[in-house]
This record gives sequence, C-alpha cells and structure tokens, in this order.
Amino acid sequence: MNLQSNDFELFGLPQQFAQDRALLDARWKSLQREVHPDKFAQQGAAQQRVAMQWSARVNEAYQRLKRPLARAAYLCELAGAPVNAHSNTAMPAAFLMQQMQWRETMDEAQDLQTLESLQAEVDSLQNSLMHECATLIDENSDYTAAVSHIRSLLFIEKFGRDLEQRFEALEH
Repeated sequence: MNLQSNDFELFGLPQQFAQDRALLDARWKSLQREVHPDKFAQQGAAQQRVAMQWSARVNEAYQRLKRPLARAAYLCELAGAPVNAHSNTAMPAAFLMQQMQWRETMDEAQDLQTLESLQAEVDSLQNSLMHECATLIDENSDYTAAVSHIRSLLFIEKFGRDLEQRFEALEH
C-alpha cells in the first residue's frame, strides 16, 4: 500500500462513480484489519504512529467513497475539474429560483402533507441529478458538466437537512 495512492487505488476499486457498496464495505474491513494500530501494539511507537496514519487514511478514503456525492466530487477533482463549492457559489438563475420557491413553501408549510409533497419533489430532482451525474462521469467522462450537477446536489443536500428540521419542528 502507498499513502500517495488515490482512494480507488487504495481500495483496489475501479476509478468510476458506480461502486458496489458491499464490496466497498468488505474492502474497508479488510484494510482496517491490515492497518489497525492494535495490530502493531508490540512493535514500538514508530510503527504504531505509521499504523495510525494508515488507519486514518483508510477511514478518510472510505468516508469519501461510500457517499455518492463525495465520490462524484472526488472523481471530478482527480480528473482536474474540482467542484470548489466554497469559493464558487454561482448557480443558474432557474435553479436559484427553484431553491427560493422550495424555501418559501417549506417556511409557510402548516402541515406534514405539504412538507411530504415538497420532500417528494426534492427527492425526485436529487435522484435525477445523481443519475445524470453518474452518466456524465462513467459514460461520457464529462467531469466539467458533472461539476455543475454536483454543485446543485450540494445545495439540495443542504436544503434536505433544513427540510428535516422543519419536519421535526412541525411534528412537535
């Protein structure tokens, strides 16, 4: 194993969006068994530090690979098309208008049925964008186009968390 390997190389997986979650989980468990610091308890402080680095690296890669949105962003970054979500927040006007309408609907909702309807609309768009993103990455290798989908999905993910909080507030 090489600390400089990308996450896919580290896990011995194809560098693509589509991944078998069971295989990913199994590979993570296998790698953790190999590098767990407890395995190196009798080998001195230096070996334990190296094992800690490896364990942290394996966990970091696993967290990125198991989450589809993080995996998509990582693939784009590897291909030279970073998402830069923190520094580039420009979005298409139609998408921003939709976000504003969703927020207004959420804020004005007085019943669970309204929120459930909104949730269904959000989920539908999220699933559609994720599917398109997978196609752009795995079939078209169009990472630049995938970046705009990922940025939209990041907005939707945040809205989804806000919507969950609104559900909780309305239920209490």
